Amino acid sequence: MNLSFPILKEYTYLNTANSGILSTSLAEWRAQHDEAFVAGGSVFKMESMSLITDVRNNITKHFGSKPENTYLVQNFSLGFNILLNGLDRNHRFLLLEEEYPSVSYPIMSMGFDYHNVPIDEKLEENIINAIEKFKPTILAFSMVQYISGFRMDDDFIRKLKTTYPNLLLVGDGTQFLGTTTFNFEKSGLDALIGSGYKWLLAGYGNGYVMLSDQMKDAIYVKNKLTNLPAAPFLKEKDHLSMCFEPGHLDTLNFGTLNESLNDLGVMGFDYIEKTTQTLSNQARLALNARGLVPDWMLGRKYRSTIMSMPLDQKKVDKLVAAKILCSPRGAGTRISFHFYNTEEDLNQLLQVLDGKN
Repeated sequence: MNLSFPILKEYTYLNTANSGILSTSLAEWRAQHDEAFVAGGSVFKMESMSLITDVRNNITKHFGSKPENTYLVQNFSLGFNILLNGLDRNHRFLLLEEEYPSVSYPIMSMGFDYHNVPIDEKLEENIINAIEKFKPTILAFSMVQYISGFRMDDDFIRKLKTTYPNLLLVGDGTQFLGTTTFNFEKSGLDALIGSGYKWLLAGYGNGYVMLSDQMKDAIYVKNKLTNLPAAPFLKEKDHLSMCFEPGHLDTLNFGTLNESLNDLGVMGFDYIEKTTQTLSNQARLALNARGLVPDWMLGRKYRSTIMSMPLDQKKVDKLVAAKILCSPRGAGTRISFHFYNTEEDLNQLLQVLDGKN
């Protein structure tokens, strides 16, 4: 499969963790969509509404969630806030330190009780100790940390759910989904929420919510006591879709997600995982040898496609001059590798870091 990304001719693009890129084929699909809208108006919109069902089913097919437990939202932040608004305020949250603000801030601002756990080589032990002492009802975390690239251990998530079945596990999948094979129903998670504009390469304005049956039962309990509207155009809605999908869903943005899932599915998420892990592990070893990635990050079973380097401004300026795109995050400079990155991209980076370019 040959996807064309013109930006790769201009830059060494190590910035998918900031924004995924758009292929020319997707841009063409989007243009055709809007041309059809211009020509057809409401006729086109009515005929294209089946696309919303298609993208929901596509998410289910690729990521193993139940169709009736899968909702479409415009982005992670919106989906997560909708989830939080449906929870009883007596819930107690366990969070990771330096968590993505869109995860931590709404929990704090809504007045939930919470406790932070430090991220280090003993993270799993830290979480278990905090569960025993703090007695949380929900653990909320990014599947991949946006600054460091630290990835949660898949086996540990499943073990947590088995050991503490009443503990609800909520993951932000934005920096995760699209990098590896994944089956929600087998993951141990009770919710995975994310945006499609990064690793799913789907542009902006689309995202997803996948829920377990247990989480479905735990949210919007009072809403479920109210009769649903009888209007014919809402006949497909249930109580939770009235909350997560309260208005119209844009067929351009969600159609883009659908098309990108088709493209990535043809490529295969197993292929994407193998390709990105091989290159990311090469990069991690090379950066560790230069003192830019800590030793303990190398020994983890599950590793992400993101890493952060502590660089001074002079070195950052050299990366910019060499047209290597990356992002300042926290105290470091963040890089990331998707399937369109190559060893040549990595070598470009290393040459600049070594002062050879």
